[in-house]
Amino acid sequence: MCDKKALRARFAKTRAEVRSEDADRRMFAQLRRSSYWAAERFFVYCAVGTEADTRLIIEALLAEGKRVCVPRIENGRMLAAPYGKLVKGAYGIPAPETGEDTPCEVALTPLLAVDAEGYRLGYGGGYYDAYFARHPEILRVGLCYAAQLTDRLPREEQDVPLQAVVTENGVIRFDA
Repeated sequence: MCDKKALRARFAKTRAEVRSEDADRRMFAQLRRSSYWAAERFFVYCAVGTEADTRLIIEALLAEGKRVCVPRIENGRMLAAPYGKLVKGAYGIPAPETGEDTPCEVALTPLLAVDAEGYRLGYGGGYYDAYFARHPEILRVGLCYAAQLTDRLPREEQDVPLQAVVTENGVIRFDA
């Protein structure tokens, strides 16, 4: 099996090749039709680079009066901070300047790849796995393009699998 560094490079390239506004709109439509949309409190990443765009999702959730939190790194830990005025945060990712860790029902999670058991390949910081370990009650849903699906990824003891992913083609649920 390839090492994680090589897999990250491979799937980052794949994601860049398949990302499009049309695919993002279709992914948003799939999410909106899913049962996850019924939740009232969401933890949504702020997309950067070629990640599946979350702006439409955040705008729609707010328009429907739902609570939206976004990641903020504080003292080496990721928190779900209430969405508001964003500043350049850790790693150059937009984040709230302040805000306490807020309970959420659904986490919409970025990834480079995901395997058939819901294990995701992220950027290697471990922030999402640590957050999920602290908040086992949250529903863990990845956002990705169908081309980011793979049979099996290397995993480590601290890795927490997703319970589902939403792609431009539909929702895939895992047994996690």
